[in-house]
Amino acid sequence: MELTEDLTQSRLSDELLTIVRCSSCHAPLHAQAESLTCPSCSLVFPRVLGTWRFVEAQNYAGGFGFQWHRYDRTQLDDDNCRDSEAHFRKRTGFRPEDLKGKLVLDVGCGMGRFAEVATRWGARVIGIDLSTAAEVAARNLKDRDFIACQADVFHLPFALESFDYIYSIGVLHHTPDCEQAVKVLPQYLKPGGSLAVWLYSGYSKWYRFSDIYRKYTNRMSSEGLHRLLKVAVPFFYHLDRGLRVVPFVGKPVAGLIHYVFPVNRQRDPEARLLDTFDWYSPKYQSKHTYEQVFRWFEDCGLEDLHVGEVAVAVRGKKPAAPRSLAELQ
Repeated sequence: MELTEDLTQSRLSDELLTIVRCSSCHAPLHAQAESLTCPSCSLVFPRVLGTWRFVEAQNYAGGFGFQWHRYDRTQLDDDNCRDSEAHFRKRTGFRPEDLKGKLVLDVGCGMGRFAEVATRWGARVIGIDLSTAAEVAARNLKDRDFIACQADVFHLPFALESFDYIYSIGVLHHTPDCEQAVKVLPQYLKPGGSLAVWLYSGYSKWYRFSDIYRKYTNRMSSEGLHRLLKVAVPFFYHLDRGLRVVPFVGKPVAGLIHYVFPVNRQRDPEARLLDTFDWYSPKYQSKHTYEQVFRWFEDCGLEDLHVGEVAVAVRGKKPAAPRSLAELQ
């Protein structure tokens, strides 16, 4: 079997070869040059732009590919800003000492925002994304212990019980069936491993008007929607800022306008436009409650459930493998 130079360079690459499976028949794959081949069903999975490709198209995730190629480093932490690390802690409950030296799966890695945090904490991370954003993550984290795969969460190309930790932050509610997407993941945890997910909250109704607009905006081309929002987002943001300084009626009127025409209100213009595009472009966008997610986790046999610092974030643990008779003696 001929291995590529990259596949032999790190422990993570060696690990990938032991756990990677055909996304169709789940047989072990063979590495040959710049591809992985299935000896059972003859499928070939190429390595393109630093990314192992297990899907032929982005399907419903094309808007995410557009946004992360355009905003490829907007949300990455640097020496002066640790916003993504703060988000990661609040939404997963994981700590640096938890992930250090562990094999971690990032489900919906995007351009590598949270994988950058996990690898900085010492984790070995495999990131999957249905969109071509995986290519951006591969580029952003090329010097880290990280491997990117373009893959479908419903057909993951990995052996069961492969990962110490799995997380998915702000992604699974953009799939056609969020419940099934969550329930797919525990089988890929090692016994004693932990899963953390963060989903949009179903408790607030502030988004009802944006859901109406999304019936139309998600049908627009990514380029067309982006051009529209480049005008609408600054307009409504500055209108909001201006109204709030008007005595007595300013703040209530600003709140009403934001309710009817929701746009992100971050101070940074680039981040504001990015997050608004992220809200209006997806084809699927479901909202959920703690009761729902706890039930899903319990259905999968996860235990020791915890909620995060922001809704709706849930973390659970896969029971450890039962000890053998020899170990009990």
